[in-house]
Amino acid sequence: MREARSAVVVGGGIGGLAAAVALRRVGWSVTVLERADAFEEVGAGISLMSNALACLDALGLGEAVRDGSRPQLGGGMRTPSGAWLSRLDGAAVEEELGVNAVVLPRPELLALLLAALPDESVITGATPSAIVDDEDGVAVRYVRDGHEDTLRADLVVGADGLRSWVRAQRWPDAPGPVHDGSTAWRAITTAPVGTDVEMSQTWGAAQEFGCIPLADGRVYWYAAASTPEGERAPDELAEVRARFGTWHAPIADVLAATDPAAVLRHDVYRLPDLPTYVRGRVALLGDAAHAMVPNLGQGGAQAIEDAVVLAAALASTPDLTSALDAYDRQRRPRSQSIGRAATTISRFGQQLRHPVAVAVRNTAMRLTPDRVALSSMARFGRWTPPTLPAPGPR
Repeated sequence: MREARSAVVVGGGIGGLAAAVALRRVGWSVTVLERADAFEEVGAGISLMSNALACLDALGLGEAVRDGSRPQLGGGMRTPSGAWLSRLDGAAVEEELGVNAVVLPRPELLALLLAALPDESVITGATPSAIVDDEDGVAVRYVRDGHEDTLRADLVVGADGLRSWVRAQRWPDAPGPVHDGSTAWRAITTAPVGTDVEMSQTWGAAQEFGCIPLADGRVYWYAAASTPEGERAPDELAEVRARFGTWHAPIADVLAATDPAAVLRHDVYRLPDLPTYVRGRVALLGDAAHAMVPNLGQGGAQAIEDAVVLAAALASTPDLTSALDAYDRQRRPRSQSIGRAATTISRFGQQLRHPVAVAVRNTAMRLTPDRVALSSMARFGRWTPPTLPAPGPR
């Protein structure tokens, strides 16, 4: 039996762990290097549309994700006073367009991915220091507990996020992340907020607030505002309350049920399009390849898509160069197109500031037929992943 090919995945986020699970399912030996000393129970929520769920099905995790999540049923767009600009029926989305979505805490998704990997395949507290090629493969040097070690492999996968170390090594001339002019806050309430909370996204002038109920009654919320890069507040929950506390119910109740220590704040960045996601025996995926603004909720989904397509290409094409070329040709057009669409939505939505522009946008939203709104929202979820071979012996 031919010895299994091997990969080193740099980065233990959603994309990196999904890539490790996918590669193992097609017979590869995989080691994940994660800088953090441990996988902590921190983070907010994540919405997964049909495209992400189909990929998780391919990884054998779809049922577990659905069991621990809540379907995104109903909801729509609102103004700060509470008036509905549009209202979508989640059941109608699934019935008419064949797409659906669920929401769950991000740490729970990470835990499911991590549980699908053997403990010895994930090395935490590992800081990569060099990627070295030779005629037999590629090696990653890393430092852990003050000692340097080396992992040899056939492939290195860079899944180390927006400020990717791997991208800096192999794409040193590529442009860096671009601040999109906004900052975002996210959190999950510490307790259920009530039975009347439904999914909604509220657009004000250069600000937005979203509520998404979770399966246990808690609420995942997010907010965004146009602010200078690097601006921070001494108390981020107080800052969010000052900006959004007088907006429609249940926003004040949602904020009141939030632990100040649970609020995450990050400036919003996007990555300019790369000409390729592959250089030699190194492939990028997720935010390391195509970081996008969060306005379409597709960032995590695109990372999971990357993972499945990469594994399928490697499984179906024995030649590594040809397989990586196929991965690049399949993933760049879709992921970069979605990234550009997300930027357009941010310009049309949260970043509009002038009262006349806001009024025109709101009128356009009210006049848009439900079927058109449904189709616009669902088109990114209408994607079918390649079939992965059944797991074999490793």
